[in-house]
Amino acid sequence: MAKTFELSEMMQHYLKIKEQNKDCFVFYRLGDFYEMFFDDAIIASKILDITLTGRECGLENRAPMCGVPYHSVDSYINKIVKLGHKVAICEQLSLPGEKKGLIDRDIVRIITPGTITSDQSLSSSDNNYLLAFQFLKDSYSLAWADISTGEVFCKEEEFLENNQIFDSLLSIKPSEIIANRYGYEFLLNSDYVNNDMLPRPQDFYEYSFSQENAIDSILNFYKVNNIASLGLTLKKSAMGALGALTKYISMTQKIDLKHFSPPKIIRNDSYMYLDFTTIKNLELLENIYDRSKKGSLLGIIDNTVTSMGGRFLKHLLTHPLNNQNEINLRLDAIEELVNTPQLTKELIDILSKIRDIERLCNKISYNTINPREVLSIKISLKQISATKIFIARYKSDLLKSLYDKLNPLQEMNNLIENAIVEEPPISTKEGGIIKDGFNKTLDDYREAQRNSKQWLTEYEIKERNDTDIKSLKIGYNRVFGYFIEVSNSYVTRVPERYMRKQTLSTGERFITEELKEMEDKILGSYEKTISLEDKIYCSLKDELKKNISSIQDNAKTIALLDVLTSLAYLAYVSNYSRPVITNTSDLKIINGRHPVVENIHKNNEFIPNDVIFNNELKTLIITGPNMAGKSTYMRQIALIVILAHMGSFVPCEKALIPIIDRVFARVGASDNLAFGQSTFMVEMSEVSNIINNATEKSLVLFDEIGRGTSTIDGLAIAWAICEFVTLRIKCKTLFATHYHELSELENIISEIKNFHVLIKDVNGKIVFLYKIARGGANKSFGVEVASLAGIHTDIISRARSILNSLEESHDSIGLKDRITSSPNKDSIPTTQIGFFESDSKYNELCKILDDINVDNCTPIEALSILSNLKKMTKTNRKNKK
Repeated sequence: MAKTFELSEMMQHYLKIKEQNKDCFVFYRLGDFYEMFFDDAIIASKILDITLTGRECGLENRAPMCGVPYHSVDSYINKIVKLGHKVAICEQLSLPGEKKGLIDRDIVRIITPGTITSDQSLSSSDNNYLLAFQFLKDSYSLAWADISTGEVFCKEEEFLENNQIFDSLLSIKPSEIIANRYGYEFLLNSDYVNNDMLPRPQDFYEYSFSQENAIDSILNFYKVNNIASLGLTLKKSAMGALGALTKYISMTQKIDLKHFSPPKIIRNDSYMYLDFTTIKNLELLENIYDRSKKGSLLGIIDNTVTSMGGRFLKHLLTHPLNNQNEINLRLDAIEELVNTPQLTKELIDILSKIRDIERLCNKISYNTINPREVLSIKISLKQISATKIFIARYKSDLLKSLYDKLNPLQEMNNLIENAIVEEPPISTKEGGIIKDGFNKTLDDYREAQRNSKQWLTEYEIKERNDTDIKSLKIGYNRVFGYFIEVSNSYVTRVPERYMRKQTLSTGERFITEELKEMEDKILGSYEKTISLEDKIYCSLKDELKKNISSIQDNAKTIALLDVLTSLAYLAYVSNYSRPVITNTSDLKIINGRHPVVENIHKNNEFIPNDVIFNNELKTLIITGPNMAGKSTYMRQIALIVILAHMGSFVPCEKALIPIIDRVFARVGASDNLAFGQSTFMVEMSEVSNIINNATEKSLVLFDEIGRGTSTIDGLAIAWAICEFVTLRIKCKTLFATHYHELSELENIISEIKNFHVLIKDVNGKIVFLYKIARGGANKSFGVEVASLAGIHTDIISRARSILNSLEESHDSIGLKDRITSSPNKDSIPTTQIGFFESDSKYNELCKILDDINVDNCTPIEALSILSNLKKMTKTNRKNKK
């Protein structure tokens, strides 16, 4: 008769759990290990580079199995989650022998890329966001949270164009995205997901985005009776993303978490708008070369000394304020700190001793905080108390408000001080956490243990004397308990009352009735000590939970104070000045400097420059050679404006800054091959975004518009764009270009002025002066720059010869004379450049051009055609004369 097979009871339970968590690696707790079975084990063993074994499961073949130790599980989970997978932790919920049959086990938490909280997986200076995305026909809503800090944000927008959505997502940089059905399909088909710029979205339960379910999820998550108590003013239709976010957190974390702050609504009118392209092009957070912090604006201004301050500074840098009063509050505080540099240095020293209490609140909430981390809370509360005392001297409104907000939690601090030893172990399993004198019962247990140790010492001496065995000693291990050990050479002297317990290669181990009786007393008191210490420690953690909100408020206050002192230090050591935030539209910067460039080249004096915008001057056309400093000049203006809106001092002698609603930076040029876009398409897409979103209150940087196409096309497009932003949008525009023909616009549009970068000719070689002056440049010095770059001298010589020939034959008629009509400020018509007045000549030219097959035209043929066209124009001019 054939043998029948049936899965073991434990394996049946495992498969039931796995069926409920198909999209997760199930870590199944067995004793001191988390085990994986079947396909999970096969895949995980490769990811984690661990041995794949097998386990009897009741079937004919053993079940594939691999495992990791429970005490080091975080590092293994991190490896799996970093690849975008989820891990479901199936924990033992009962002790072995506590009940008959299978030990109780269940999923206690699901760890995902957006919900991971282990110290090993997170950067202290970066947030780790889980984001929910709801996409509707005419609007979209976002909600995102950092589980490790408890911060929650939400945003609602009318749907205008795809770029708007992706700008928001790319700026947030979520580690994980859940979405409704439309949102899932929208993101899944995008190049941003396909090229790993955004994580692959999850199609989350559609019902969780519905208004009714979303509101229920929010209320259950925050344990409140109505939305109003959270201070939310979102439209009901925009609650979907926030509801789905809270639902997902509840489903994966499986416990009530106390450390989440009420949602903060991000509104575009509250902050200066910086799109993802601008943040990247201005290198606000990272440089464009290796994407590291070094060489970025953040790398220069970040002198924060706390993890909370470092994270908050990044948020402020990408969300500059748009409110004059709020900006001035920060400036007042920084000015007071700058004026008292020695005191500020002392304050920074106090702040530097404060730990990451914001993320420790997460551990309090999860009930995973260890004794050493509790001690970090105590140390931080002491420094918060010192901080509060220290800043009491300041007079500025913002610093006074921070003084009022700081709460040293003296009772909590005293409790930890009295309860926890100065150097506690990480684990609570071995005891030694609670101070002597904190609990009388615990003291009694410990006294009994100390007495027993004395008894053991005396008993060992007594037995050694009674048996005359000089090497006799009393020992202990967890497996065999207490024992008397005798070496082989003295075994014959052992008295009959000794009972053999263990045989070794070097001797024998025994026990006596007296030792057995004392062992029971010792182990009993030890177990009671551990149990009572654990109970006291759990009570302490409960007290910490009650104070989570206050600890988080302290964390936010310290973060802002850290940022203010960081910016004050920067202003003091780098000679920054306080900007004046004006109610007018005028912008004026005197002797402005680029904060990053001047810091990198400390040994070389940075050449400062001015800029002025007013009602008579909207657009600056800037000409000059490459490497002369055009891009640096434009970017430094944008960075100064952004720093001023952060409430920071700025690198210049004097600055009058109006409220700027948006900054756009279209700089640099490169193909986006992954997106199937050429240099020119990338350029035009970014220009289109600026044209569609810039307002009269915006600052726009255009660098070399039109260079991705032919010279004539590029010139025409650059000309039209410059007209449009000046006359239609009326924004403040910096327009760097190599098209010297654009200088003619100054003579056509009064709000446009020409500027150039000064160059000095020294014995035929150019020297860059890096100074901006009025007027347009008369040449580009491209050959000279090529020479500086080390191009072969024969090439340079030939290039000069060709350049001279081209300049001699260049049409000297100014573009202004070719414009048949100047642009109207209400409607900008297409301008026509009239090279030919004769219709017949014009038609003849058109026929020649139509007959040219560009795709099959060789370079030699092209030069021949160009030569014939040149002869035609010369003949035409002679006939006119």
